[in-house]
Amino acid sequence: MEIYAQVFDSTYGTSASGIRACLTRWGATGWMMIAEAEANADGRIGDWNVPQLEHGLYRIVFDSDSYFAALGARSAYPQVIICFRMRREDNGFYVQLTLSPYSYCTYFCAIEAGSTGSQARLRLG
Repeated sequence: MEIYAQVFDSTYGTSASGIRACLTRWGATGWMMIAEAEANADGRIGDWNVPQLEHGLYRIVFDSDSYFAALGARSAYPQVIICFRMRREDNGFYVQLTLSPYSYCTYFCAIEAGSTGSQARLRLG
């Protein structure tokens, strides 16, 4: 299973290049950090450098405060946290975040097992 993320900045009409995020998973002792990443020039995080993800409860924590501070803006939301469940039948998960200093919205969908490459079918999560 894989998790893909993409972030857009609606204030400036660009990809949120450089925004930092961490991926966590719910376990027996609570939320465990799995990986940290930074969005590329297209605002994408496609490789968390994690060997294998299993089904379960995950969340991505985006550091919107530092991102907007670097642009000289202040943000009402220091972090944007998106929590979701990866089911056994999912091949992967796509999380999209569109943010501005005072609002954000998300979109997510599952990538069905058995779908590969350009033939991947997205299913609403």
